[in-house]
Amino acid sequence: MTAIGEPLVRRDGARKVTGTATYAYETQAGTPVFCHPVQATVARGRIAAIHTAEAEVLDGVLDVITYRSAERLASTEDAELAVLQDREVAFRGQVIGLVIAETSEAARHGAELVFATYDEREHDTELAADRDDLYKPEKVNPAFPTDTATGDVDAAMASADVTVERTYRTAMYHNNPLEPHATTALWDNDLLTLWDSTQGVHPSRKAIAKVFGLPEERVRVVCPYVGGGFGSKGLPHANVVLAAMAARAHPGRPVKLALTRQQMFSLAGYRTPTIQRMRLGATRDGRLTAIGLDVVEQTSRIKEFAEQTALPSRMMYAAPNRRTTHRLAALDVPVPSWMRAPGECPGMFGPEVAMDELAHELGIDPVELRIRNEPEVDPESGNPFSSRHLVECLREGARRFGWDSRDPRPGVRLEDGWLVGTGVASSVYPSSTRPGSTAVVRFEGGRYVVEIGAADLGTGAWTVLPQIAAEALEVPAEEIDMRLGDTAYPKAAVAGGSAGTGTWGSAVFEAARTFRDKYGRDPADGAEADATTGDNPARKEYAMYAFGAQFAEARVHADTGEIRVPRLLGVFAAGRIVNPRTARSQFLGGMTMGLSMALHEESVWDPRFGQVVNHDLAEYHITVNADVDDIQAHWLDEHDPHVNPLGVKGIGEIGIVGTAAAVANAVFHATGARIRDLPITLDKVLPALP
Repeated sequence: MTAIGEPLVRRDGARKVTGTATYAYETQAGTPVFCHPVQATVARGRIAAIHTAEAEVLDGVLDVITYRSAERLASTEDAELAVLQDREVAFRGQVIGLVIAETSEAARHGAELVFATYDEREHDTELAADRDDLYKPEKVNPAFPTDTATGDVDAAMASADVTVERTYRTAMYHNNPLEPHATTALWDNDLLTLWDSTQGVHPSRKAIAKVFGLPEERVRVVCPYVGGGFGSKGLPHANVVLAAMAARAHPGRPVKLALTRQQMFSLAGYRTPTIQRMRLGATRDGRLTAIGLDVVEQTSRIKEFAEQTALPSRMMYAAPNRRTTHRLAALDVPVPSWMRAPGECPGMFGPEVAMDELAHELGIDPVELRIRNEPEVDPESGNPFSSRHLVECLREGARRFGWDSRDPRPGVRLEDGWLVGTGVASSVYPSSTRPGSTAVVRFEGGRYVVEIGAADLGTGAWTVLPQIAAEALEVPAEEIDMRLGDTAYPKAAVAGGSAGTGTWGSAVFEAARTFRDKYGRDPADGAEADATTGDNPARKEYAMYAFGAQFAEARVHADTGEIRVPRLLGVFAAGRIVNPRTARSQFLGGMTMGLSMALHEESVWDPRFGQVVNHDLAEYHITVNADVDDIQAHWLDEHDPHVNPLGVKGIGEIGIVGTAAAVANAVFHATGARIRDLPITLDKVLPALP
């Protein structure tokens, strides 16, 4: 009986569209109180005085917590979570107070009445590549070498037949999930329960227990549903600590805290802007001799996060001389963090546009140039790839897209007043599983039950994990009940790094197979088996990645510079596909987010005040249905026995990788305008139009 590969309908779909799925803020746990943060209005300084009296006498307000009254946290090692511990202000929007009230309206009104005066200090919030205080971090996320070098890139560039040396920029991006960062907290009988919108209940419990100095068993985190996260909910932010702090101050009553959309631009992480100096050297026949990428990005002065932007350049194409570097500017800004495909997403923009520039310079088709530089082994480690079908993705994508009919000359195709062009880019994302996740399979009341403390970020865990269990148990998937999203269930890794299905699914598969081998087809009530993921020894022998090819058609109005992308097509090699329905959704979602990055998204920074000025969804523009016409995701049947027992690879993030570069390359082909600074907007295109 085969369950893997079936396009089963999402189990949580009906609950979500009918409004019966309970999200963190909606939890019913008694008569709640509500809280609202007070934020700093300066980018750097020290609180001279904070005035709370007017808020404290407001009808319905129960408490106002500031640095004067907040409990002393057991651990302040993570400065982002060390809220209300002193007078220091490290960035505009930092929490300096918390109002607790009987209603959300009273809490918000009270927060508006609290005001502070500051001893302001000169702040520094502007990223630039020529700063004299850039520094080399010890590692880049999560533990990769900061710099790498093989051969001599400078000498290879000097002797190359053709070179491309350009600087590319990606913007600051905010994750902006539709469900805001929200928590319901209850402190009762020495047990802290957090109903939290998180990508990992167990990692969240570990972090919060450390902050409050509690044994982990005294903290329970519950999260059956997540309304999006895109990485921003991978670890707790200040709002979770605030909710727990408020609940401790009011034991026995649930406390609700939901960040506003505006607050999320200061308190929930973001993707750092990047400045990428990209260098390519090649022979006349298009063989790369040098690849160099020097990345400059920002971090917060109080907590370092170094995005691994240059990593894909280390392994993507073959070249004997390669060098990558990362440098950071520590600024008076909020703390950056994970955002969908950290590293690979911004890090494939500069290189893939540079490859297009090189192809144009050489007069070689951009697909063919990539194929000519296909490596036989991983250029970084020297290990063979567990599977690598990038060439097949490029060729299949070109066939489906109609690439062969393309006129290589830019700016020559005009249709009804629109200049039309097409572009291509490669995509890549690492394939990994994490050790230490445990699944339990039990026979209970005549049904099979699978328990694992995973969080379904919206990627389909509620659906695909029962499919995996059914495959191993050799029973229909509808005979299996799924329990997840609670630290009451066995430990599971965070939903991130496209490792969820591979990690949790491997644990579920092994537990189910053990159950079947032990109890057969007629188990007794209460029969149980478990399994825990371990290290994969093959990781030391093989380089493990998913690959893809992204194709885009761009139309640019010849008079106004308006840009439309009516066609996007991606072909991916991402291991075994567990559920084609949910997989296609993930690929299309990533590609749509990549289109958003290409044309719309930009957190506009005002260095005078140290804040994002378009801090809401009215002015932070994202791709919507009207921007997407014909978008297709296809995949190859790929068998990779090395990545994990299931042969699955992550698909949640690869769709965003390469999309923006493909769009930029299509805009160049349409107009002859080479845009190297995202987003691609009409003001950047207009000067180059004929």
